[in-house]
Amino acid sequence: MKLSSLFKRSLMAAALLGASLAQAQDIKIGYNGDLSASPSAQSGHAAVQGMQAAIDDINAAGGVLGGRKLTLVSRDDLSQPPKSIQNMSDLIDNEKVVAVFGPTNSGNAMAWKHIPNQKKVPVIGNVGSGTDITKPMSPGADNYMFRVSMVDRDQVGALMAYVKKNPASKTVGLMAETTGYGQGGLKDMQEIAELQGIKIAATERFAVSDTDMTSQLNKMKAAGVDTVVVWAQGTPIAQLIRSMEKINYFPLTLTSWAADNITFYDAAGKALADKPIFMRTVSEAKTPAQQKLYDRIGSKLKAPSSFSFALHGYDSVQILAAAIRQAGSTDGTAIKNALEDLRAPVGGLLKTYNKPFSKTQREALTAGDFVWIKWKEGRLEPYSDAIVKGLSLSDYKY
Repeated sequence: MKLSSLFKRSLMAAALLGASLAQAQDIKIGYNGDLSASPSAQSGHAAVQGMQAAIDDINAAGGVLGGRKLTLVSRDDLSQPPKSIQNMSDLIDNEKVVAVFGPTNSGNAMAWKHIPNQKKVPVIGNVGSGTDITKPMSPGADNYMFRVSMVDRDQVGALMAYVKKNPASKTVGLMAETTGYGQGGLKDMQEIAELQGIKIAATERFAVSDTDMTSQLNKMKAAGVDTVVVWAQGTPIAQLIRSMEKINYFPLTLTSWAADNITFYDAAGKALADKPIFMRTVSEAKTPAQQKLYDRIGSKLKAPSSFSFALHGYDSVQILAAAIRQAGSTDGTAIKNALEDLRAPVGGLLKTYNKPFSKTQREALTAGDFVWIKWKEGRLEPYSDAIVKGLSLSDYKY
């Protein structure tokens, strides 16, 4: 009897020890995006730095679920859809992450979004801005895609509102790179131009690696285009601006937020970098809390201009942590449900998030959170003119 009782007590002790170890087990989260290959890689790198800073802060404050720590597993997809698909399966099936962040490039998300939806693992995008990333796979289907970043369609809505209100914009042209990112943006531009009643006089495309777009620009010039809206990554936008200089043709140019990338500034040069008007989530005028984060991680960034993505990364992890706490679980469906109905505000560095998501709303940042920007003397400065001052959210059509 004594041996039997001792054996039972040993089993109970082992069970309790196992439960304690399970409770203390780290919770893995993943990042899947370009960290080295494309012009946007520095944005992915910055997002990872911001995510790690948030993880450090959360862990230092006691972690989640009774003291469990978060840990980050990063995968570089090299801007290649097949590699990104492979990474997603590896993170979910082998690393057993409870959520995935990324990607850097919008087209890669479109290649693998079916995987987390099938496996019921939440994804919070914090770089890629393609409009369709966060849409459900089919109408009414469960959707595990969320985002804390810019959204192409929201940007386009604002840019086209500017064009509509600008009396100098009489003949409008559209230009886009031929990647999934560029063509998704072109679709948004065409649709919103129609919503705004803006007639498009010319549409031209270029490869992301092109260095001379004078042929396309000469067609714009021949069509009398005085305003061009461009959707591309940073380096090709710069090559477009340099091509404008070659033929001395500088229409009013509004672009995607990728013009904030240091690859744009370096390729365009100081004298031409101030040509485009665009939007992003923050200027270089930082709040004290944002400055505190910059002081911690700024030396690790590839360029100061990429800091906005570090803020996206930081806030996205704080939102996930809030959802895990509310769910009381790392189950994917429980986390998704918590994200859709966060009961307590989440203090971020871009803003305080009050119910950022719902069953249908997947964007934590919307057009009202964006700021107008231009390069000035090597800095990303807030931009304003009479048209910007006269715009309201009701002018934006999506």
